[in-house]
Amino acid sequence: MPYCSIVIRAYNEEQHIGRLLAGIEQQSVHDVQIILVDSGSTDATISIARRYGAEVVHIPPQKFTFGRSLNLGVAQARSDRVVIASAHVYPVYPDWLERLVEPLNDPQVALTYGKQRGTPTSKFSEHQVFRQWFPETPRPQQDHPFCNNANAAIRKSLWAQHPYDESLPALEDLAWAGWAQSQGYEIRYVPEAEIVHVHRETWRGVYNRYRREAMAFKLIYPQESFHFFDFVRLFLGNSWADLRVAARLGALRQVGAGILAFRWMQFWGTYQGYRRRSTALTWQLKEAFYYPPAAKEIDPARRPVAPIRYQEGGDSAPPSADSS
Repeated sequence: MPYCSIVIRAYNEEQHIGRLLAGIEQQSVHDVQIILVDSGSTDATISIARRYGAEVVHIPPQKFTFGRSLNLGVAQARSDRVVIASAHVYPVYPDWLERLVEPLNDPQVALTYGKQRGTPTSKFSEHQVFRQWFPETPRPQQDHPFCNNANAAIRKSLWAQHPYDESLPALEDLAWAGWAQSQGYEIRYVPEAEIVHVHRETWRGVYNRYRREAMAFKLIYPQESFHFFDFVRLFLGNSWADLRVAARLGALRQVGAGILAFRWMQFWGTYQGYRRRSTALTWQLKEAFYYPPAAKEIDPARRPVAPIRYQEGGDSAPPSADSS
């Protein structure tokens, strides 16, 4: 049995997946199984993954949902400790896997998830979202089901009792975590298990991401609502908070318009997702959601472990441990 199995979902990720796989090679643990769940890539994604020894599982685009692709991948795992990662993330430190799965040594822990941060090309407000969702300090005995499958680990034995919901357009991780908590299990946030998350979305892509998540949230929590007043309140409040941070950093002129655009698309997409009467995933929705056309800061905690030094250059290279 390998130390852990790593399930990676991918579609046309040749620009990013090599960096993730190189980061896995540089981990302090090497006995790992890599499973790539590919949903119709037409670029070099599969050949790159196979060069790193990945096992490839195929899912037709028409049948793709996040939950269904994860179920296919986890079913192939030979370890009970299953790490889930997006193809466009990569680890910062060589002990990423160790730190991420370590809490699973406690039989009461069902799921762990790690810290995420953006790249120098990430949208300014995306950086603020990452800082809010993934703080520097751990969350022992987390009392809510928030987590994120871009950087998470679960027990296969528990997944076998309750696979991911394949009907949801998004937030399959939130739904599964809610089930685990309802069974008396714990969720742990591990900030030391840090990855860089590369998002290069168009503004339409940002809108569609939050629209599909709102549709999923409405399915998971049908009693919740999101009114036009909520859209206005959250757009204004979050935009103002981001603009103040940008002003403190002397970057308001450069990023002010982008802040307004991001927050508008974020909350307008949320509002439209809640307004949608049908939650059926038509092929037109799947194309928009999953196959779009390709588009005072807090110092991070210093760790005694040196970050991974990737050989390739480019704007997705990890910053040094002392940079933000």
